[in-house]
Amino acid sequence: MPTNSPLPSPHPARSAAIAFPSLSLTACCTGSSYYGNRPPIQTEQGCWAGAEAAAPGSFWKMADDSNENPVEEPAEGNIEGNEASEKTPQDEQGTQETEIPKQVTEMPADMLAGEAESTDNMEMEPQLPADKLSVDVATPERQENELSLTVSSHETVTDLTEGPSEAREETSVVSEILEDIGQDEQQVPTELQWESKAPARLSSSTNLKQGMQQIGQEAQESDRKNLRDKDEENSADQEILSIEAGAEMSCEETESLEAPITASSTLAEESSLVFSATPGLLFEENEHIKTHPISLSWAFGYNSSLPVYSLLDEEQRVILYVSSHSAVIHDVHGNRQYHLQGHSNSISCLCISEDRRWVATADQGPDNLIIVWDAFSGIPVHTIFGSHPEDGVGAIAISQDAKYLVTVGASKIQRVCIWKWTSPEDKPMFSIELPPAFGYQSYIVFNPKNHKELVSNSKTQVLFYMWDTSGLHYSAPPLTDRTFDKTVGLFSQSVFHFSNLQALTATSGGKLVVWDIVCSPSRPASLCVKPHNMKAIKLMYVQKDALTVLTASDSYFVTCDVKGHVKFYDGQLQLVNWYSHFKLGPIQSISFSKSPPRPSSNNSNYSSSCTINSQPFIIRNFILSTRDATVLHFTAKGSKLDKLMEEAKEAVNAIACHPSQPLIAIGSHCGLLKVWDYMQTKYLYSRIFMEASIQCLAYDPKGTFLVAGFTDGSVYILDSISLEDDCKEFKYSRGPVTHISFSHDSQYFATADEKYSVTVYRRILKNGERTWEHLAGVHSHYKAIRNIIFGVDLDSDQPRLLSLGEDRLLVEYDLGSSSKDNLAILRRDRIEQSAVPLCLAWYPPFTPEAFILTANNKYKMKLYNATTKMCRKSLLGPTYGSPLEKIQILPATNSQDPQKRYLAYITKDKVGLQILPIDGNPHKSLAFICHPGGVSNLASSYDGCHVFTAGGNDRIVMKWELNINALEATVSLGGEDLIPFYNLLDGGRDGEFFRELEDYFYYAQLRSQGIDAMETRQVSTHIPLEEVPFVMRAMGFYPSEEKIEDMINEVKFSEYVDTGKQVTNINLGDFIKLYINHRPAFGLSMKEIQNAFQVLGYSSKNGEIVINRGDLLEQLQCRGEHMTEEELAECLTTLLGRNPEGEISEQGTYDPSGAAALIEEEIPEEITAEIFTADILGLPIPEPDNTETGKNYELPNRIGSAES
Repeated sequence: MPTNSPLPSPHPARSAAIAFPSLSLTACCTGSSYYGNRPPIQTEQGCWAGAEAAAPGSFWKMADDSNENPVEEPAEGNIEGNEASEKTPQDEQGTQETEIPKQVTEMPADMLAGEAESTDNMEMEPQLPADKLSVDVATPERQENELSLTVSSHETVTDLTEGPSEAREETSVVSEILEDIGQDEQQVPTELQWESKAPARLSSSTNLKQGMQQIGQEAQESDRKNLRDKDEENSADQEILSIEAGAEMSCEETESLEAPITASSTLAEESSLVFSATPGLLFEENEHIKTHPISLSWAFGYNSSLPVYSLLDEEQRVILYVSSHSAVIHDVHGNRQYHLQGHSNSISCLCISEDRRWVATADQGPDNLIIVWDAFSGIPVHTIFGSHPEDGVGAIAISQDAKYLVTVGASKIQRVCIWKWTSPEDKPMFSIELPPAFGYQSYIVFNPKNHKELVSNSKTQVLFYMWDTSGLHYSAPPLTDRTFDKTVGLFSQSVFHFSNLQALTATSGGKLVVWDIVCSPSRPASLCVKPHNMKAIKLMYVQKDALTVLTASDSYFVTCDVKGHVKFYDGQLQLVNWYSHFKLGPIQSISFSKSPPRPSSNNSNYSSSCTINSQPFIIRNFILSTRDATVLHFTAKGSKLDKLMEEAKEAVNAIACHPSQPLIAIGSHCGLLKVWDYMQTKYLYSRIFMEASIQCLAYDPKGTFLVAGFTDGSVYILDSISLEDDCKEFKYSRGPVTHISFSHDSQYFATADEKYSVTVYRRILKNGERTWEHLAGVHSHYKAIRNIIFGVDLDSDQPRLLSLGEDRLLVEYDLGSSSKDNLAILRRDRIEQSAVPLCLAWYPPFTPEAFILTANNKYKMKLYNATTKMCRKSLLGPTYGSPLEKIQILPATNSQDPQKRYLAYITKDKVGLQILPIDGNPHKSLAFICHPGGVSNLASSYDGCHVFTAGGNDRIVMKWELNINALEATVSLGGEDLIPFYNLLDGGRDGEFFRELEDYFYYAQLRSQGIDAMETRQVSTHIPLEEVPFVMRAMGFYPSEEKIEDMINEVKFSEYVDTGKQVTNINLGDFIKLYINHRPAFGLSMKEIQNAFQVLGYSSKNGEIVINRGDLLEQLQCRGEHMTEEELAECLTTLLGRNPEGEISEQGTYDPSGAAALIEEEIPEEITAEIFTADILGLPIPEPDNTETGKNYELPNRIGSAES
């Protein structure tokens, strides 16, 4: 007997529901596999740290003693105040040197030589004396800062979507671009060149070589000059020798850079999109070509729990935020969006480099990714697979020089990883695990002056990190309410001081914790190093309200709080200025403009600081985002606050499209109702319902009314333009209103609620005016109502109303016979035997026979006669990880073939398209991930060119542009006629399964003509319909009696409408289609058998779920499709080997004698799921994969698809 395996994955071009129009990879086919030349890589979980004891009362972990001293600066400008038990020593040994990345791009000679002293860190306080600034040239240990980049599996995507493999060319240029970042970042803020541009190209490799030699010579001369100056000031001979060695290495490194530079590499750079990208490039190009059948066009709303960043300011106002699984680059002035798509899970965190060039995004969930994007071109330049395979990434940060990433895992035992993301290695440089006792570390940041130092915090613990060649170390200095005898509060964010070795942490108590190196006087100064000597030295009370944000900008510390206030402090934590008039909610993030204020002779438009001198308070412009989903832009010159976005702050489930205009209404649980022009992407008007949550919306067919259903059961009928009430609200539902539907003539509308009731309203003439009244309601279902739809009676042109519930009932209501408070039911039909119907729609009129289309949780779509409710056809539906949750027939266009219609659908997390008519061909459908956290609703535009999806709790609505031509083109990739169905058979057209099917098919002809007949055989390509059940069972599909009846009727009446005759036989091709469409989509799994035992069984003394043998036999004879005692005995004795199959060729009389004794002997009194599977059914039990809990393991046997 052949093995009945699950349906093979559809054609790669169609089965993978991938969303990578931006050259990124997201797989969403069944099983969440990835397509491309590189599978996900599991990162090794190495731990470089061992446990050692710290100072009393502190927790820290260290691998071993470091061989190199950390880069530090003296604690200048320490904040005075109440100190902890230990004092802060003042280090008098002079400044340590700040590390500067070696430059490899062409730049002015005076920048490398004459002005070397001015290239200190950009965050350093500008008032520092010039003699405190120093520059350190390249040393051997800094060779790690040389950058190289490999593009991961996005290369494959590039080939598929954008023509030539441009992504591969980016590899050779990103390193050079990143070296420019080092140059920009090390300058004093007032002299920064913030516009990061592509390096100047040389005309030939010879010119480039000469330029590099000149750069190296100038750098060497500059270094030697600096060394002579230091020799005269400090007489530090040893330091001179060290730096001269570094200068020699710099020269050698410069010469080594000459070798790989060739004419071909120069041409590659010139053709590289990343190399040539400039700020604003994304929106300078014309409309991007849509090559996918479904493309994300616009995202309404954003994730207000993540920060919003400022990318460009002034002429172009461009911001970056997250919407579900996409990062959105939004040009506010130009009203345009560019979407960075590549994640298959919702993005959990993101960060951006100081020059706004590189964006890093990460997610949580299976197959989680870290993707680094070029913000100028929108191209993904690097992908890290499986960085935190347990649960994904909870926090991420990028270093000041943009060369390193740090990630914190989201699992219970968090893992901190340091990545050199430009390296081809897929493993972190260093990683370390954190004990759960430290709490969930949700925030982490690099020290802008030293990328080897970091700080992170949970709500209860701050951790300091240091990494070097020996590994990653951290310390956990204790801080409780007893430390300073004051309430500390919960930690929110931490930041390093911009001019000394201290760090600050903001708390919910309105306080700032000051951290510094504290060392006992008895300990040598050389042992007073980070991170193990960081202690809380002061707790400063700055305000009453909780602090939510703490960051640094130029020479100021900036705090934001739950009242929407923004305050600026200097390096001594003295208040310089504040903004308290914004009247905002809790601030989630603040992001300052990349460009510093432009020098001006007239600074009167700036606000004055609150210092004694009252100098103009000149700062950068900034972006504010609040937790209640509002984004604002503040212009420092003139103190002007502009609102950029105001979106829903609670779940969005309600969306509806206008029937004749490009309008979409969006309602949320916060009571906000907004109407957008989705073609112009302009917000038009809104209304807020106080203390009410909108659950569903619907326009009437004429576009006059907009009806809103609320979670409290109330229904509002609004004018579709003004959103004013048309009449007084109704409240006849006892639970939240979940569905609203209008009749075709706008005279009725119906609602369904969570209490399984359907309520109908009608439009009447009262006192000379047209108004709405409540007609009646009825409790028509006993499980959740999945859909309600109005139709049209073809004979009377009167409206028909149907509802579908999870109770498997299709209910039709008799509106003509209904009266006030009496809603009549015309008929109830049970349309499914075991599957649960999930959605309902009217099927387009391809034939004279009218059909109703449903989809169930077994991945089947069924057509029912609209009048008799007979199941006329069962078809295999889309199989993209979860069943269809909602379907909608797209409106037909004038230029469209009347026999070509399309259906849009949503699954648990995807949106898809299906070509009609449905025939079970898997290549006629596709799906893309739309809301990884779950999609709650679907709507289509009046012209059928766009569909919209609502993400529910992610508070996002996405607009998807449809490309029907691309969809039609992909269908041909799967083949024509029977080829797609052959591919769904095990082994395909040339496999053993197909050959065995042919044998059974011809054997059925012999059976129908009589096995013992002596006449000449009439071999044909058809078999009688009566033989269909036997061939199905021979192929391993054991349908129920109801399923057999449906199959027979499907073939028998397939031509009845056209010819008036019944079909009595079936050919091989139609049989294969029938088999593919009716067999279970994924076979029978062990989990399904275990679930059945959970329902029918009980717990034994051993704690196992068992079914009593007598109860099992009784259930088989009394429940479902009843088996007679003789049928049951025959089945069990055959399974137990007493009556083996194949002994007789024709059905004969079964002798049940001895069956009872055999059953009692072979079947135990208590039966477990394993005994039933292995001992009775004779199927091997698959071993579960410990790494994939909850997976369905298919039973590899011919009974794997049995339904009874």
